[in-house]
Amino acid sequence: MRFARALFRLLYFVGFAVAFIGRAQLHRWWYRTESTQWALDFRRRWVRRYLLPVLGIRLRLVGRPPQMTCLFVGNHRSYIDPVLVCAEVLGFPLSKAEVRRWPLIGKGIQLTGILFVQRESTHSRKEAIEAIADRLRQGYSVILFPEGTTHANARTRPFRPGAFKTAVEEGVPIAPVAIDYRDASAYWLDNDTFLAHFLRCFGAPHIDAALHFGPPIQATDALEALTSAQQWIDEQLRLIRQNFSST
Repeated sequence: MRFARALFRLLYFVGFAVAFIGRAQLHRWWYRTESTQWALDFRRRWVRRYLLPVLGIRLRLVGRPPQMTCLFVGNHRSYIDPVLVCAEVLGFPLSKAEVRRWPLIGKGIQLTGILFVQRESTHSRKEAIEAIADRLRQGYSVILFPEGTTHANARTRPFRPGAFKTAVEEGVPIAPVAIDYRDASAYWLDNDTFLAHFLRCFGAPHIDAALHFGPPIQATDALEALTSAQQWIDEQLRLIRQNFSST
């Protein structure tokens, strides 16, 4: 039963991705222009209505994302994380460069707004920071997972400071986000492949996820902003685990 459910959801996901890309591409062709705001809103609507419910993701939301331009920073568990955040936030996620080559997924996210970085390349990281600054200046939020990798630790790993410095320099507030899942099978760890993880994770009837948005941090010191965001996320992760244990 689990495998049949996971296989159905995988096939649905492929169909969703094809329809998603087709609809976004059709909009470009019809209007002969790129509308960033339309693309971000389109992605949010489709993820909310047509993806999360069929995948069985039950999202418990605490707090609301700030409506102003922000640098959203969160802990990192899985490739599911940016999908959950993008269901609530109109913004550009920062992703590792290899996602660009993922079948269907890479094309879909490129059409609706994403920034790429090759983490092991100093030049690529510099370009990513410049792209973040450019989007923030244009009035768009950016979604970042500053740990740089997924993990199963109870607390956050050290945050990379580059984007915090950029946000402070641009006068943009930093909005912390805490993300966790009831079942650790949702975590995408080590050298697990996307397909193997998808079939294992989405065979369950439901995936319970929690997404906590914190108040925006307006700081003049990047290290202070980083520390405040990380401490808030660590405390929220503790509360999320406590809530999962009691229900």
